[in-house]
Amino acid sequence: MGFNRLMLNVWRQLVRRDMQLMTSTVRYRLLVLLLLPVLLTLASLVFITIYWNVTYTGSQLFMKVRSDLSVAQGVLAAQSVQRKRSLDQLQYSAEFRRLLQQAEPAPLLQFLQQRQQGLGLSYLRFVAVEQVQQDPELQALQGAPEHAGMQVLNAAQLDALKPGLAAQAQMPIRTTPMSGAAKAPLESRGLMVRSLVPVYAAGKRLLGYLDGGVLLNYDTHFVDKVRDLVYAKDALPYDVIGTTTICLDNLRISTNVPDSLHGHRAVGSLVSDQVRKKVLEQGQVWVDRAFVYDDWYVSAYAPLLDINGKRIGMLYTGFTEETFIGNYLRNIFELGGMLLLVLLGSGWAVYRGAAGLLRPIRQISSVVSDVKAGRDGRIGDLGLSNSNELAQLAQQFDQMLDQLQERNRQIQAANDQLEQKVVERTQSLQVRTQELKQNIELLNATREQMVTNEKLVALGEMTAGIAHEINNPTAVILGNIELIQWELGEQSQPVQEEIDLILQQVQRIKAIIQSLLQYARPGEMDMPVSVQPINPIIDEMLVLVRHSLRSQSVNVVLDLQAEQAALVNRQQLLQVLINLVVNAAHALDGEGEVRVNSRNWLDDAGQCQGVVLQVEDDGCGIPAELQSRIFDPFFTTRKQGTGLGLSLSYGIIRRFGGQLELESEPNRGTVFSVKLPSQRPPRDSSGDITLT
Repeated sequence: MGFNRLMLNVWRQLVRRDMQLMTSTVRYRLLVLLLLPVLLTLASLVFITIYWNVTYTGSQLFMKVRSDLSVAQGVLAAQSVQRKRSLDQLQYSAEFRRLLQQAEPAPLLQFLQQRQQGLGLSYLRFVAVEQVQQDPELQALQGAPEHAGMQVLNAAQLDALKPGLAAQAQMPIRTTPMSGAAKAPLESRGLMVRSLVPVYAAGKRLLGYLDGGVLLNYDTHFVDKVRDLVYAKDALPYDVIGTTTICLDNLRISTNVPDSLHGHRAVGSLVSDQVRKKVLEQGQVWVDRAFVYDDWYVSAYAPLLDINGKRIGMLYTGFTEETFIGNYLRNIFELGGMLLLVLLGSGWAVYRGAAGLLRPIRQISSVVSDVKAGRDGRIGDLGLSNSNELAQLAQQFDQMLDQLQERNRQIQAANDQLEQKVVERTQSLQVRTQELKQNIELLNATREQMVTNEKLVALGEMTAGIAHEINNPTAVILGNIELIQWELGEQSQPVQEEIDLILQQVQRIKAIIQSLLQYARPGEMDMPVSVQPINPIIDEMLVLVRHSLRSQSVNVVLDLQAEQAALVNRQQLLQVLINLVVNAAHALDGEGEVRVNSRNWLDDAGQCQGVVLQVEDDGCGIPAELQSRIFDPFFTTRKQGTGLGLSLSYGIIRRFGGQLELESEPNRGTVFSVKLPSQRPPRDSSGDITLT
C-alpha cells in the first residue's frame, strides 16, 4: 500500500507538470492533449498490475507461509505421537519384559540405552511409581493428555535425566539488529519433547513408567524434516530459501536459518523484539514479513505451549523475500520502460505532424521576444490566408505595436517635463528640511532644559515642605530629650550613651534636611568642609547601618588601608556611605557580603592626591543601558525608591571636589568608587569646582 501511494504521488506530479507545460507553449499543449489518452491508458495498466502484485501476490505468499506453519505444527505433533507409539511397542517387547523381571538393573539399563539410539531419543529410562510421585515434572506429564508434551528443564533436571545432557543443551546467546538485549550471555535450560508410558503387569498392576524424550537444543532432525517436506525442490520459485525454527522463549535453539557471515546455522540468536511481544506476550500468531537474523523473510510464528498450557517458545516457518521483491521491481521497470517507449514514439509522431502549425507560432514568439528586449519589429505576412486565425492575430498584434510605440513617445515627453519639476521641488524641499532639522534640535534642547528646571523647582518646593514638616517634630524631640536629661540629672548616667545617640541622630536628621536643601538650592546651603581622616567615618557608618543590615543577613567587611586625610564634611560623607552600603545590601536580595575598603589616591606620577573609597557587592548588577542614568535625579529601579539617593551623593562628592564612579556587570556585581581630594581643587570663573 505504501508503494501505491508513492506511485500516486508521482502521477500527480506528472499531471501538474503537464498542466504547467500546457499553459506555457502551444507546442507542448498540443503534444500533451494528444498523448493524454495514451498516457492514461498505459498508466492505468501499470497501476492495475502493481495493485495485483501487491494484493494478490502478497496475500498468496502470506497464505503459503501460514499453510507451511500448519504443516510444521502437524509434523511436530506427529513426531510426538510417533515417539509415544514407539515406547508403547517397546514396553510390550519380550526382551523388555524379561529384563524387567530380573532383579539386576544393569541389563535393563543397557537394553534401554541401545533402544534409545535406535528410536532417536536423547534419553530413555524406566521410572518406578514412587519416583513419579516424588517428581513434579513427571506428575505434570502423567496428568497431560496422551502422557506427552513439551517441558522446559533446567541444568540440574537435565543431568538427572542423563549425565551430560545439561552440557549438551548449553547455548551462547547472540543478539540481532532487531532484537532486544540478552538477559544472560548463556542459556542453560533445555526444551524437551517428552513422553511417559505406563508399564503394567499381567494383572493390570502398575509396575512403573517408560520415560523418554528428545532434547530440541541443537537438534536439526525436526527442522530439516519440515524444510524437506514443505520446501522441497521446486516448491519455491527463484531459488528462494525456506527455513524452519524452534525457539525456547525468543532464542533460536534449533533452526536451519543460514548465518551468511559465518557459514553455519543461526543457532543461539534472538528473535526480533516485535515478534516476541506479539507471539510470546500476547499469544497471537504472526503472519507477516519479519527480520530473521540478518535478512527479511515472509514469516509465520506460532506460540509453543508446554504440558501445562504455558507459552514457552515459538515455532517458525518462512522464506526470504528478497527474490520476490526483486522480481516485483523488475516487472515494474519493464512496464515503465514500455510506457516510456510508447510515449516517446507517440510524441515524436505528434511533434512531426504539428510542425506546420507551430512555424507561424514560432515567428510570432520571435517578434514578441524582440519587442520585449526593446528592439522594433513586426510580424508581417505569415504566408497564410486572411481567414486564418493566426494571420488575423498577427495583423492585430502589429497594429497594437504601432499604437504602443506612439504612446511611449508621448509618455517620454511627459516624463522629461516631470523630471524637471521634480528637481526644482527637491531643491526647495532640501532647504526647508535643513531648516526644520535645526529647529527640531533647538526645540529638543529647550525642552530638556525646561524639564530639568521643572524638576529642580519641584524638588525645591518638596524639600522646603519636608524641611518644615520634619524640623518641627525634630525640635520637639530635641527639646524633650534635653528636658528628660535635665530632669533625671545624675540618674541619666546609665542611659547617657543612648541619649547621646538620640541627640546625634536628631542632628543627623537636621543635616539630611540641610543636604536636601543643598541639592535643591546648592548656593544657599554650603556646609563647612575640613581635612579629616576617613577611616573613623567609615567605622561610624558601620555602627549606624549594622542593625538594619543584620535584619537582612548581610555582612559588611572592612578593609581600611587609607593613611591620607581628605577634605570632607563628616555628616555629608556619612550620608553618602550609608546610601551606598544600603543600596549594595538591597542589590544582594538576601544573604551576602558587602565589602568597603579605603586606600590612598595616587595619580599617574605616584603622588598622593587624597583617599579612594570603594563599596563592592556581588548582587544583580546594573544593565549597561541604565548606567548612564543612574545619577539622574528621580531615576530609580526600586518600587519604593525616590531616585534622590545617588543623585544627592553625586552632588555631595562633586562639592567636595571629588569623583563618584560606577563599575557594574549584570549578574556579577557593582563597585562604587569615591575619590576624595586632600586639598580643595581650584574653582573656575563660575564658582564651580574644576575636576581633574
